[in-house]
Amino acid sequence: MHSESQPPATVDEYIATFSPAVQSVLREVRKTIRAAASDAVEKISYRMPSYHGHGALVYFGGFKEHVGLYPPVNDEALKVASARYAGPKGNLRFPLSEPMPLGLITRLVKARIREDRAHAMRKGSK
Repeated sequence: MHSESQPPATVDEYIATFSPAVQSVLREVRKTIRAAASDAVEKISYRMPSYHGHGALVYFGGFKEHVGLYPPVNDEALKVASARYAGPKGNLRFPLSEPMPLGLITRLVKARIREDRAHAMRKGSK
């Protein structure tokens, strides 16, 4: 486990700080994100697991009653599909009391990859 002053160095360390039941859910979310973004670089950023392509794709975090997914949704169809999970700043909150919507998470991650690639193309990135 890490202390407040010492953030986890890896996603495994991050997940290990939660109860076994929450660890199981976080591992599911991680596996889903990694399957949808197989080329993404996984690291800890802002003290939580994050996945990066040309830029930041997605972050997830465990909380007392939910799993948070960031950043905000930009795709209009996905905004509608994820509306019941919308948090106050556009982030998503998936209640731990319900099954994780893994199909929706996959769609969200793939949308973020498309946005990331389009942004990189506009900027002329490699």
